Amino acid sequence: MAFPLHYGSCPVVKNILLLDSEGKRVAIKYYCDDWPANSAKHAFEKAIFTKTQKTNARTEAEIAMFDNNIVVYKFVQDLHFFVTGGDDESELILATVLQGFFDAVTLLLRSNVEQREALENLDLVLLCLDEIVDGGMILETDGSVIGGKVASHNMDDGSPISEQTISQALATAREHFTRSLLR
Repeated sequence: MAFPLHYGSCPVVKNILLLDSEGKRVAIKYYCDDWPANSAKHAFEKAIFTKTQKTNARTEAEIAMFDNNIVVYKFVQDLHFFVTGGDDESELILATVLQGFFDAVTLLLRSNVEQREALENLDLVLLCLDEIVDGGMILETDGSVIGGKVASHNMDDGSPISEQTISQALATAREHFTRSLLR
């Protein structure tokens, strides 16, 4: 006899949003059908940005209830990080997801967490989202683990050195140097 899958026992993330200082999208990922149309997603993003923009969520994460959802958020420079879960989710777990996302982005942007840098490295930011949550299920919350996985994805793609980050270029150079010594 098959039992229906009950999501209450496993925390679920509804979306992760990274918005700029005007509430416009930098990187977003929705994991549920609560906002089926793109217009509904835009309306939610605008409303949540408007509700939170006057708060001072720069030192630590803040929590807000919005349309029967728990939203945990944090602002850094001109970037606004948001994680949304249902009203029955644990604020602590959602805050841990937010912190993991923030830490991974900070690591990958080499502590230069600002809109321009995030847009220039959008592929890394989007890979972070894929490493953190899949289909709403939380996979990883440790920022250094997430950042490491994203960096290793990036190194595997064989991009030319001119398109690699400094640390990736050094790792590639170190690898070539080690190979030449072993010959």
